Amino acid sequence: MIFDEFSLKTLIRPVQDFPKPGVVFRDITPLFQSPRALRMVIDSFIQRYIEADFSHIGVMDARGFLIGSIVAYELNKPLVLFRKQGKLPADVISEGYQTEYGEAFLEIHADSLGKGDKVLMFDDLIATGGTLLAAVQLVRRLGASIYEAAAIIDLPELGGSQKLVDAGIPTFALTAFALDEK
Repeated sequence: MIFDEFSLKTLIRPVQDFPKPGVVFRDITPLFQSPRALRMVIDSFIQRYIEADFSHIGVMDARGFLIGSIVAYELNKPLVLFRKQGKLPADVISEGYQTEYGEAFLEIHADSLGKGDKVLMFDDLIATGGTLLAAVQLVRRLGASIYEAAAIIDLPELGGSQKLVDAGIPTFALTAFALDEK
């Protein structure tokens, strides 16, 4: 990693009681307000994946788009969008999943991936793992496989990264926060 975990944590703003009481939201927008910090985050991912054997980068709606699209550009890999229900214009396949706040659906264009494709997945953070696990199911339904699930932040106490590992999906995050960590 190009910078230490402590430096990265100082650029992630905790927002109390958002989107509901008792939740501490981990806001990554300060990273984007610092060109140097954004470059260090991207460069950390580039160094990790520059020689990795995968064919596509899959990005989760919406904050996963921000980091994953830059990494896809830098590594010259096709970008696959995983969107919230009703946001994609062509034929889609859909997968339901549970979030921290209720049920949701994730969609992908039916022609985005095929047999033999290997996907590096990106999201801003791993919480319960619901979004990434739904994306894994969509990838597998299209005949492709997962290389790894990557994020800026892991919230290990919510169990998402462990659920991914239990499902055979390697995970990587630049930093982790305890639920009560300021």
